Order: sequence, then C-alpha cells, then structure tokens
Amino acid sequence: MSVAISKLAEQKQVNGLDFPLLVVPHNDAVKTDKAAFLQWISEHKTELHNHLIKHGTLLFRGFPVASSEDFEQMLDQTDYQNMPYVGGAAPRAQVTQSRIVTANESPASEKIPFHHEMAQVPTPPGYIFFYCETSAAKGGATSILHSAEICQRFFEIAPEFAKKVEEQGVRYVRVMPETTDNSSAIGRSWKDTFHVTTKEQAEEKMREAGMNWEWLENGDVRTETRVLPAIRFDEETQQKVFFNSIVAVFTGWNDARNEGKKAVTTADGEPMDEAVLDQLVQEMDELCVNFPWQAGDVLWVNNHTVLHARQPFEGERRILASISFK
Repeated sequence: MSVAISKLAEQKQVNGLDFPLLVVPHNDAVKTDKAAFLQWISEHKTELHNHLIKHGTLLFRGFPVASSEDFEQMLDQTDYQNMPYVGGAAPRAQVTQSRIVTANESPASEKIPFHHEMAQVPTPPGYIFFYCETSAAKGGATSILHSAEICQRFFEIAPEFAKKVEEQGVRYVRVMPETTDNSSAIGRSWKDTFHVTTKEQAEEKMREAGMNWEWLENGDVRTETRVLPAIRFDEETQQKVFFNSIVAVFTGWNDARNEGKKAVTTADGEPMDEAVLDQLVQEMDELCVNFPWQAGDVLWVNNHTVLHARQPFEGERRILASISFK
C-alpha cells in the first residue's frame, strides 16, 4: 500500500469519511529517511490531493519532518503553488525565504474563532498547510470543522437570515494600524497586510481588491471590502459551504481600533443577527474536531471546504503555516 491510513481517536465521520484522514508511513524508509519521504510525496502527490479533496483534511504523522526547511521541502514536492500572505489580518513572521510563515501569533489566552482562511479578500487561498514544530503543554489545538456541516445548520437555525446572507453577500470593515500590533489578533499593519512601504502602494493594492478606504490622522487606515460571497457551492464536492469570516470577525475582531459586531454587515449595511451567531458558535464547537498536536505533524486543509480555529494554550507552542493558490 503506497498511502497507509490509520485511525485517530479524535477524528469523526463526515459524509461517511474520516475527518481528518490520518496518513502514516507505509514502510521504514519513508518513516526514517527524508529523501525517501520526499520522493514518496512527489510520486503520490496526485493521490494525496484526491484524498484531500475527498476528506477535507489530511494529517501526516510519523514522517521525518523535523524543521521548517523539511516542511517547505515537503510542499515543494507537490503541485501546490506558493501564495504570498497578502490581505490577512493576523500578525505573522516570515520563517523561510519562500513559503513558510508563523501561524497566527495572537496571545495564547485567546481563542481564534472558526474561519476560512482570508475569506475577507477577493482571492483567498485554496489550501492551507500547518506544521507543528513545538506542541503546547496544554491546549492549542488547531480545530477543524467541515463547512458543509455548519452551512446546513445555519439554514436550519435561521433560514430567512441565512437566505439573506447567501443572496446578498457581506462586507468586512477593518482599521489597520500603521505599525503591526502584536497584542491584537488582528493587529497586522497595512504595510505588512499589503506587503508595501508607502500609502501610495497600499492604495494601489486596495484599489485592485475593490476596497474603499479612509486614511486616519494617526496613520492608520479604515478599510471596507467590496461585497463578497458568504455562501458558496463547492463544485468538487458538490456541497454548499459556509465560506466566510462572519463568525471570526463578529466575535474576534476586537481591539483598540475595531469592534467585531460592527465589522461585518450584509450588502445592504444590516448588522449580523447576534442571537444567530451565538448559536452558530455553539454548533461549531459541537461539530468540530480537536486533536492534540505532536511535534512533526503536518496538516493539509482544503480551504474551499474546511474552516479552522485555534484553541487557547499554555506553555510554548510554535505552529508554522503556508498557503497555496491551488
């Protein structure tokens, strides 16, 4: 067997399929020799991708991935195209020169709510990859949730509101600081957000994204996205998905500059229904999968169909990430 599958105590079944799918070494060479492992990834990248589309997430455990460089080399064996982290709100640091960055560096005490990565930008990544360099002493799971499941619950909880969100789409409003604020989960500066150094360069990026903006006296910028879809139909899996950042924004975009409850609206400017979102948060916590990270774990996530979150943690934790167009 070229792709060996095992069982994970915390996994669940979604549409009769393991979620996440646990991939383990099928022989000692792939388990212990990095060159053999990288060759195996290259030879089976199509099969692995098909598993990813089918299951939504793949957890690789027990392979010789011992550093950020190993993680990058693993991804380099695939056809996933590197995507610069442009447009995201979370503070991050570049780890390798090419494709590896730190995962969201917001305070350990904070839960990062469920979201599709960069759903608040016109062209979000298709896939996300996480690597566990150091696992937390307690907590710190990267929670995963199948978007089709919560989408169905959304329409069951509030059919009229869900229909409105589906038909209208949503806008996101965020004030970005001039200098990155690492004390905030959404404190990424406009310079880091758009990978620019001047206001003129930032305006060009915002213009390309169809955003409206207003420069504030202190050098910060208030931005408003164009209308973006919040419910999508995924062609590959033939499922309707909850593809947005509504819950993450409404519950998590709070700092000295922003108030989450005012940071996302329907296209006609109406705020989100707080009671509905409170219930959605409860449903997300019930439906999701949390598994303890082990050092060396690699998680592939299909961003088209799976949301992710981060649980609070204690002790040192270092998770690295990468995103891909397709």
